[in-house]
Amino acid sequence: MFGPDKCGSTNKVHFILKHKNPKTGKYVEHHLKFPPSVPYDKLSHVYTAILKPDNEVRILVDGEEKKKANFLSADDFDPSLIPSKTIPDPDDKKPEDWDERAKIPDPDAVKPDDWDEDAPMEIEDEEATKPEGWLDDEPDETDDPEAIKPEDWDDEEDGEWEAPKIDNPKCEEAPGCGEWKRPMKQNPAYKGKWHAPLIDNPNYKGIWKPQEIPNPEYFELDKPDSDPIAAIGIEIWTMQDGILFDNVLIADDEKVATSILEKTWKPKYEVEKEKEKAEEAAAGGADGLSEFQKKMFDVLYKIADIPFLEPYKTKIIDVIEKGEKQPNITIGVLVSIIVIFVTVLFRILFGSKKPTTPVKPTTEVKKAKAPEADVPGSSDDKEDEEDEKDETAAPRRRSRRET
Repeated sequence: MFGPDKCGSTNKVHFILKHKNPKTGKYVEHHLKFPPSVPYDKLSHVYTAILKPDNEVRILVDGEEKKKANFLSADDFDPSLIPSKTIPDPDDKKPEDWDERAKIPDPDAVKPDDWDEDAPMEIEDEEATKPEGWLDDEPDETDDPEAIKPEDWDDEEDGEWEAPKIDNPKCEEAPGCGEWKRPMKQNPAYKGKWHAPLIDNPNYKGIWKPQEIPNPEYFELDKPDSDPIAAIGIEIWTMQDGILFDNVLIADDEKVATSILEKTWKPKYEVEKEKEKAEEAAAGGADGLSEFQKKMFDVLYKIADIPFLEPYKTKIIDVIEKGEKQPNITIGVLVSIIVIFVTVLFRILFGSKKPTTPVKPTTEVKKAKAPEADVPGSSDDKEDEEDEKDETAAPRRRSRRET
């Protein structure tokens, strides 16, 4: 399976190989890891997959290489085409006396005699005094003197009419109204529930894992054993119209694919690009984006595609789209993206540290073939079946690049 998939937060050029296990005869899907992204616009684009005899696969978008991988590398495909030599023994069971606790409560520890578990966290401040001018007899709220009972009010049907309440004007000048109560303060005697401190577990054996046994499905492979290409299937999952595709090519010469790209796609792309510029120039006005802003947003979209920013991708794209809709906040958007980028980079380099809290005295707390397809726009091709329902249930807002 090869082609663009853009729906919600999903944005990738799929490359999935179904490979037959020679030991079991079963076909297994192997997905390319960290695939390239689909361009953020509605122009025509050409997607190319080049499969080489040395097991190399290259993914090109508009003739430009975006991804290079190796079929036999576990770092490039999930799961790996070559199964692991060993697997955890499914029949191995953890011994009943296996202790995985690294720390245990100290059995010899004793709660101090002066430890009061029932002491409250807060107590009344006995030193507090009632402020002068406190109005004990005045309520916080009073009836609105200007309220009038509606003429159509029926006491039998609507009940007895009561004027709406308003803040008591007398309380606005006084320090307070109503019954005065002493404020609460932290109880110096509060210690909470007592727990024995933790010590090293003398019976600790580590985290149990089943023993490894030879994998009955393991096999060695010099190159993928692919079936002959007998047909082309086009699979579409979309919630919008305007998805067009043509010029599907399978060839055994990369130069043929490049020639077709230059003759069929490139002239069309140039015309679309000029038309887009003319339409944007005609739109103009205060709500339009300057050429500088467009280039900047293009760069920001590319930043959003950086693999280690994947957990934050949806939030970053939301910020970018808001910036496109409100060009006057462009600088703010840029600053926001930079802050996210620097924060994530800092965490990667230095790791995240938990804030230290005061310690309570008792608590321790992994010949070449070139399939090619000319696809306009960012089609919402079908995601893996497991993701279809979730992704389509909440489609992301369409930005300038998607509309």
